[in-house]
Amino acid sequence: MSAGPDLRLVPADGARDVDGLLQRVARGDRDAFSDLYDALSSPVYGLARRVVRDPARAEDVAQEVFLEVWRKAPGFDASRGTAKTWVMTIAHRRAVDAVRRSEAQRRQDHHGAADEVSFDEPGDRVIAQEEHGAVRECLDTLTDLQLESVRLAYFNGYTYGEVATLLEKPLPTIKTRMRDGLIRLRDCLEGAR
Repeated sequence: MSAGPDLRLVPADGARDVDGLLQRVARGDRDAFSDLYDALSSPVYGLARRVVRDPARAEDVAQEVFLEVWRKAPGFDASRGTAKTWVMTIAHRRAVDAVRRSEAQRRQDHHGAADEVSFDEPGDRVIAQEEHGAVRECLDTLTDLQLESVRLAYFNGYTYGEVATLLEKPLPTIKTRMRDGLIRLRDCLEGAR
């Protein structure tokens, strides 16, 4: 079976060594980058599409993601997670940033509208900083798997199933770790009050 000049054969099971590809990309291997793109472009676009909801903007986000992957591949730390998780986290951040930019632009366009006024802005800021500090301290009490699971689910918006896939762990394990982690966070935060 041969492919045309512009087509590449992709393994039927989609199996690729994404971690190995990213290591090669970090050394400047353009063929590895092409293979990495083939392996992850669909999930990256799908995630971007789900977050930004605009197909054209999702394409832009996906392009930004792969540019960032090319530039930052040498800095990837395999001890902190899989290459796929790293790329998907970049994709989620880029998509969320795109939504925030759109919202900011919309607010700027409608600047004449009355905004909600806080009568105690400095006080509100101090309270928010204290709450953020307490959350950070409590997050430090979680195990690595609990922390990564909670971050992906609650800060990056992934479902339990997506977290299990990204972390390459069984779904029941992820659910248990998340439940235990959330209980630990709740207890820690209640103690911080």
